[in-house]
Amino acid sequence: MIHIVFNEADVKVLQQAIDLDETLGGEVVLIRDDYAVGPLDNIYVGEGIQARREWWKQVLAGGDYDGKTATDEVDDYKTAATLVGTLRRDETAEVWIWAAQNKHDVCGYYWLLNYMKEFQGRVKILYLNNLPFINEKGNIFYPSWLHEIQPKEFLKAKKLARPITLSEFEVDPDEWTKLCNEGKAVRLLEGGKKLIQADEDYYDAELKKYITTDWQKASKIIQQCHSKSKEITGDAYLLWRLKTMLSQGKFDVQGKLGNMKDFELKIPTVA
Repeated sequence: MIHIVFNEADVKVLQQAIDLDETLGGEVVLIRDDYAVGPLDNIYVGEGIQARREWWKQVLAGGDYDGKTATDEVDDYKTAATLVGTLRRDETAEVWIWAAQNKHDVCGYYWLLNYMKEFQGRVKILYLNNLPFINEKGNIFYPSWLHEIQPKEFLKAKKLARPITLSEFEVDPDEWTKLCNEGKAVRLLEGGKKLIQADEDYYDAELKKYITTDWQKASKIIQQCHSKSKEITGDAYLLWRLKTMLSQGKFDVQGKLGNMKDFELKIPTVA
């Protein structure tokens, strides 16, 4: 059995669940890229793959994650090729795709389907959308991310595993192709597996809510955005958007425009 997850934090909690139930035994594979942001045009061919890498290089340049595109740390295409090879060699192997109700996981699911279609019948989905779980305090909650679920609760979740249907293998890739061809940079989850798209400045308005007339480090503004906003994305993207707004002269800035703790910004003082 091969388990697929889309967030690094999900790997640890799923491995802990596997330790509790040997019937879940198998490898946990991580799809690392965040397909909820960035260009998707020609995403499965060389030109599109390179364009996306160049976009990430621009987003990460001079920040906390600078240089990540220069390593092999994030290479989902290599991961997918290894996965396909394993499934072709071992006809008894199954894939379980774990996804929670968030745009990151759903986009990862759509991206991965392109490589799974020849294995229809051996690929299962566990989409934990709008399902109640028990947290550490014994209260019922509805998780947005897999790593919010206690390992022992995964033992109940495994009962939800179902094969991805032939219809889904036909319809969902078409929906993903449509999104890829729209030329938008931000994807949002409307409900179920329904995604809508927005322009690359979508999160700017949310960031502006936490920029005041007092100097604040970029890290604090991003942290507030994460803790208070309903729609959010990764630190790297938000840092890039802050720097983009600063390059447009929208706010005052002091310090080195590098890592998010290196500089401060505020609403311009009116003369």
